[in-house]
Amino acid sequence: MDPNFTAEQGEIRRTLRELLHKRCGPHDLRAALDTPDGHDPALWTALAEQLGLPGLALPEQYGGVGCPRADLALAAEETGRALAPSPLLATSVLTAPLILALGSDAQRAGLLPRICDGALTVALAVPAPALATALALTGPGGGDWSGGGRAGGVQARRAGSGWRLYGEAVQVLDGHSAELLVVAAHTGGFARSRTLLFLVAGAAAGLVRTRQTALDATRPQGRVQLREVHAELLGEEAAADVPAALARVGDFAAAFLACEAVGAADRALERTVEHLKQREQFGRAIGSFQAVQHRLADVYVQIQAARSAAYYAAWAAGQDGQDGQDGQGGQGGEDGPGGPGGRDGHGERVGGLALAQALEALRCAAAEGVQLHGGIGFTWEHEAHLYFKRAAGDELLFGPVHRLRAHAAGQARLFERAEVSV
Repeated sequence: MDPNFTAEQGEIRRTLRELLHKRCGPHDLRAALDTPDGHDPALWTALAEQLGLPGLALPEQYGGVGCPRADLALAAEETGRALAPSPLLATSVLTAPLILALGSDAQRAGLLPRICDGALTVALAVPAPALATALALTGPGGGDWSGGGRAGGVQARRAGSGWRLYGEAVQVLDGHSAELLVVAAHTGGFARSRTLLFLVAGAAAGLVRTRQTALDATRPQGRVQLREVHAELLGEEAAADVPAALARVGDFAAAFLACEAVGAADRALERTVEHLKQREQFGRAIGSFQAVQHRLADVYVQIQAARSAAYYAAWAAGQDGQDGQDGQGGQGGEDGPGGPGGRDGHGERVGGLALAQALEALRCAAAEGVQLHGGIGFTWEHEAHLYFKRAAGDELLFGPVHRLRAHAAGQARLFERAEVSV
C-alpha cells in the first residue's frame, strides 16, 4: 500500500473542497435540509457535471470515470467535512455497485449511464433496522433479515411474467425522493425462502413513500410501503448471490463512511480550535489553558488513528475485483495484496473496524466541540450539534461501534479457543 495520494486523487479532493465551500456553506446546508428532498438538486448536478462524482468509481463503458473505488472513498472525506447532504451514499455507494454486480447487460446499460450523469438517483430499501445486518457489518448477512418468508419485511411473488412486492421498509436513505428503488425482498415461501433484489420505479402504482424525521437531518430517510407493486428482478434468479453482493457493498460502504466520519471529525476539531483561539476568559484565550490543550490533543490523536484505518480500509476495499472494472462488480478479487472482497492479508474484512474507529473519533470530536464551545455549542443555530448527530445517526444505521467490533472479532476468531500442541 502506497500511503501517498496520486496527483488525480489530490486534484479530486481539492476541487471537491472548493466546490463544497462555495455551494455547501452553513446557510446552504440549512436551506437544503428544509427542502422536501432533503438535499440541493443543483449541488448534485454540479457534483456530476464538474467532477463526475456519481460515476467516479463506475466503469468507463457505462459513462463512469473509471477511477479506483478508493478515490470515491477518499472524496468522502471532503463531503464529510461539509456534512454535504446528497444522494451520493444511497446512489453511488450502496446501490450502483449492486446493479453493476448483479444486473443484466440491459439493466446495466440502461441504468448506470444515467446514474453517472446524475440524472438518476437510486436507493436501497431493506427492512429496518436490518441495514447493517444486510450489509454484513454487524452480522453474517444471511438469515431472515428481509422477512424470512413470514409476516413483516417485504415479500415477493410471481405475477405472470413479472413480480409483485408487498411490505414495508423504513429508514431508507433517500427512499422518499429516489427515482428508482432497489428493494430486498423474500420469495419462495417459508421453507424455501431466499432474498432477491428488485427494481421498483419511484412512480410505480401502489408505492407510497413519505419522508421520516431523522436524528441526523443531513441523511434524509424515507418510509417505503409497497402494496402489490410491480417490480423487475435485478439480474437472473438462478445466478443471483445477493448476500455475497451485499457483503461486498457493505465493506466498501464501511470504508466510505469511515472516510466521511474522519472528515467530519477533522472539521469539528478545526471549528473548536478556531473558537478557542478567539474566546477569552480571565484575560487570555481559552485555548492557551493546558487542560484544554490536553483534551484537544487527545482528540487529534484519535482522529489521526481513525484516518489511517479509514485510508487502509479504502485501499483494501479497492482491491476487490480490481475495483469492479471487470464489469461484474468484483466477482473475482483473488489477486492483489488486499485479497478478495476488500479483505486484509488474513482474509478478514477491515471496513467494519475502520468504521468503528472513525465513528468513535467523530463522536469524541463532536462531543468535545459542543462542550468547549460553552453555551453556544448547545444552541440550534450553531453547527456543532450537526456533527454530533451525524456520529449518533451513523451508529444507529450502520453500527453501533461495539457490534461492529464484535463482528470483526468473530470473523477473525479472536476469542475462539485453539489447542496448542507442545
